[in-house]
Amino acid sequence: MNKAVGNRAAMILIDHQVGTMNWIGSVDKATVQANTRALAKAAVALDLPLVFTSSQENHMQGPLTPDLEEIAPAAFAARVRRPGIVNCWDDPAFAAKCRDTGREQLIMAGVTTDVCLAPPAISAAEEGFDVFAIVDASGSPTALTDEMAFRRMDRAGVELMTTSALISELAVGWSSEHGTKLMKILGDEVLGTGH
Repeated sequence: MNKAVGNRAAMILIDHQVGTMNWIGSVDKATVQANTRALAKAAVALDLPLVFTSSQENHMQGPLTPDLEEIAPAAFAARVRRPGIVNCWDDPAFAAKCRDTGREQLIMAGVTTDVCLAPPAISAAEEGFDVFAIVDASGSPTALTDEMAFRRMDRAGVELMTTSALISELAVGWSSEHGTKLMKILGDEVLGTGH
């Protein structure tokens, strides 16, 4: 699997909804929220295609978190609202939106890891995409649940990464224009250093 390269990648954020975030028990919820913001901000900073999707926003899952709308209002407005299809890759509108980015690498994160991230990550990998699953911008009810999802994705050829590792690979060099932007995002959101 090749490292993530900005001009070949799209950012795909799955079901980071007000209700689903409350189901996270495997990782600190605030960490998942900060890392998800960092991924969305990185996509905006690098002008990567950014795809949001949600499931049944008018049910217990709730709407996408409001911070995502603040970061990327156009992508938020254009989100794919699924009617409850579990593997979002099986939703024709979602899969088409990912394919239509024209990118061969899909950077994915989702809540929950086992239900919302692993199935579409595996499906996209089976279709031939290079898929990077960002494990700390995802979460499940238990650590065991996450572990089983990680094992499934790893066996299917999905590259498991952290937010900081992904942002570092996208930066390539911290002194470049992109690197400087990404360093600020990393400091503000992931490392909490505020510079």
